[in-house]
Amino acid sequence: MPTLEIRDLHVSVETKEGPKPILRGVDLTIASGETHAIMGPNGSGKSTLASALAGHPKYTVTSGTATLDGEDLLAMSVDERARAGLFLAMQYPVEVSGVSVANFLRTAKTAISGEAPALRTWGKEVRGAMENLRMDTAFAERSVNEGFSGGEKKRHEILQMELFKPRFAILDETDSGLDVDALRVVSEGVNRAKEQTDVGILLITHYTRILRYIKPDFVHVFVDGKIAEEGGSELADRLEEEGYDKYLGANKTVSA
Repeated sequence: MPTLEIRDLHVSVETKEGPKPILRGVDLTIASGETHAIMGPNGSGKSTLASALAGHPKYTVTSGTATLDGEDLLAMSVDERARAGLFLAMQYPVEVSGVSVANFLRTAKTAISGEAPALRTWGKEVRGAMENLRMDTAFAERSVNEGFSGGEKKRHEILQMELFKPRFAILDETDSGLDVDALRVVSEGVNRAKEQTDVGILLITHYTRILRYIKPDFVHVFVDGKIAEEGGSELADRLEEEGYDKYLGANKTVSA
């Protein structure tokens, strides 16, 4: 069974004052088909975990390991991680002027799979996925995320997830900025991708509202750069009622 395994991961970020520790020993194992939700207050290091796993150059792994099916994920370049089956839906998707959505999707799919998808079947697949996400197919001819609303950008992220069929998907605050209707559509897309490919999901969020649509198998509370508590979906319900105060105490948060 495909597994993403993180052991005693420590990560720092470069600041004007020098390296600043963010992650302080994270242990987490995600198996194929599992959905893990990471919740926690602002500045607890949740997005740092996502960025470090994806290979963002701003973040430095100072110790610990991350493996995908036993292969050293941290030794791979960003594109090698994508080809190995890791996908990141970004909290703040970037705009890419002059590159159409259609060209971006086909180029990325070719890079990941090692061969270009057949035009006839690929076009049908893209249109079908866009329609499922209630995206106007005319968006395929627009520049990537340029002029897109927040909800449209997040739908485009999940469109990529559906088309690229990763083995593990990190969803970094995919619910951020979505209204109720967009949240439901995006969640349906995530659930559809999981049903079709048995992708393992690491879902990072502040709130429980997305967990009403994407049911987690495990919930991890992230505080001060490490996991403070773990449980099932009932833990998310408790957090909704009680918040994070009991975990914070004298702890000081670190960074996003």
